Amino acid sequence: MPTPSPEPARSAGRTEQLRLERGTYREHSRLETIVTGSIPGGMLLLSATVLALLMANSLFADVYFAVRDTELGFQLGPLDLELTVGHWAADGLLAVFFFVVGLELKQEFVVGDLRSPSKALVPILAAFGGVAMPAIIYTLINLGGPEGSAHGWAISAATDIAFAVAILALLGRHLPPALRTFLLTLAIVDDLIAITIIAVFYTGDLQLGFLALAALPVAAVWLLTNKAEALFKKHYWAAWVLLLPLGILTWMLFLNSGIHATIAGVVLAFTVPTRGISKYGKQHSLSHTFAHRVEAFSAGIAVPVFAFFSAGVAVGGLSGLLDAWQSTVALGVIVGLVGGKIIGIVGTTYLVTTLTKATKDPSLTWIDMLGMSAVAGIGFTVSLLVSELSFSMGDPMYDWAKVGVLTASVLAAILGAIILIPRNRIHKHAAEQRAGSQTDEAA
Repeated sequence: MPTPSPEPARSAGRTEQLRLERGTYREHSRLETIVTGSIPGGMLLLSATVLALLMANSLFADVYFAVRDTELGFQLGPLDLELTVGHWAADGLLAVFFFVVGLELKQEFVVGDLRSPSKALVPILAAFGGVAMPAIIYTLINLGGPEGSAHGWAISAATDIAFAVAILALLGRHLPPALRTFLLTLAIVDDLIAITIIAVFYTGDLQLGFLALAALPVAAVWLLTNKAEALFKKHYWAAWVLLLPLGILTWMLFLNSGIHATIAGVVLAFTVPTRGISKYGKQHSLSHTFAHRVEAFSAGIAVPVFAFFSAGVAVGGLSGLLDAWQSTVALGVIVGLVGGKIIGIVGTTYLVTTLTKATKDPSLTWIDMLGMSAVAGIGFTVSLLVSELSFSMGDPMYDWAKVGVLTASVLAAILGAIILIPRNRIHKHAAEQRAGSQTDEAA
């Protein structure tokens, strides 16, 4: 009797191994794939911003501001959950964005480029320079400004990953890949610094009791995600049933603790395991899996809705816009984001590579770095959030800061385009020449 072929068993085992190595990624729908792309995601964010500005400066202004300022929520024992629609977007939906950012941060520090100090040293230090210089410029400009204007010193510190990467992808398909890596690393570290600034300097009346209680659901999330990782990878319902209630409870406690509620998203993200290894080989980690599941909601709904309710500023026509631009608040934000980012990033990179043994990628020219640093001046999401934390609604400085953020982001994108579009053509021509040389040699 012939011996049965072992191939089917081996084939089945190989299929199972591949399935497990692939992890539990649910394939994105076509819509999700479009939304999570860097360029479409940036365009969606831009559309929400433009729509907000149009509504805030049109016949629909009263409707727009009435909706934004409508209070929704309730009291739950000692927990105050009564917020305006605008605050629900800033404190609630943006917590989802910060959760995704936290997952990406942990991935980069544990298994990504940031785990190698020698490789990440230059962009990390450049990020610190790109945060410090805008803050210094803003502070100097506002030394003689209105009382309280110095509170906005951190507005110009942040780089918007979504917009910056989208603009770079739009402008430079032929730019060195190392340029995008440098910008991503810089923006990720920039986000970490911004998160720390919000947690330390924009904390209200600190309520240690609520903060201590928040440690309980955070510990529960850590225990579940680290001890039952396979459950959450295999069953989509598990995260909704077990983790989402704990996440909401954590958010509510942070909201009432005095620490900005979006920090809850980062704290929860840091509890999720980042390495995915099993007896079948390397798998997508739970951190990657959660990021994959949540990023479409973050990019397609959370951030655009926040932008819609945050970017709507009634400028009062051209005269109002000119008044805002002449304020030390808007001027500090604009000069800080557009000029400070370039000086801080390029200057720090030059000093580090000149005075130490650290080096930047040889494919990066200084003119490329200059264009990338200009793009890094697109502050937007986090800058708008810090504007709201710095000044009270109804204070003229509240609107001036937002006008400054929006103006600086546009100017930074234009300046980046002026520098990088010609560089993109040069890199494209060089690549075509290399390809032609290789073809001639092969012939």
